[in-house]
Amino acid sequence: DVGGRLITIYKGIPEGLRAERHPRVYAAASPRRIYIGNLPLSVDGLRLEEVFGEYGKVLSARVVCDWESGRSLGFGFVEMSTESQVNDAIAKLDGKSFDGRAIRVNVTEERPWLGNFRFG
Repeated sequence: DVGGRLITIYKGIPEGLRAERHPRVYAAASPRRIYIGNLPLSVDGLRLEEVFGEYGKVLSARVVCDWESGRSLGFGFVEMSTESQVNDAIAKLDGKSFDGRAIRVNVTEERPWLGNFRFG
């Protein structure tokens, strides 16, 4: 437990023993959808909507939570009305302190389904 967040440490595999990785293929991401990482665990979708609403119309705001425990996983997504609003929010909020934590804010990349998550 580090700073209220459970961490897992894995031993690395030596360079010569790693399997060859193939490049990932992503589906087209929405240019109006923003990824927000390093969120405080106390933040919910309403708080995200409030903060990002200062930069334009928020269509949706969600924090990703563990399916079983319901605890925040420390990241979420916001969809805004226009690309210019997205760019403005990213420029103003990336790296800024959000309830004591420096958040990461960028345009999303679509990724394959990675587990049992729910939105809180």
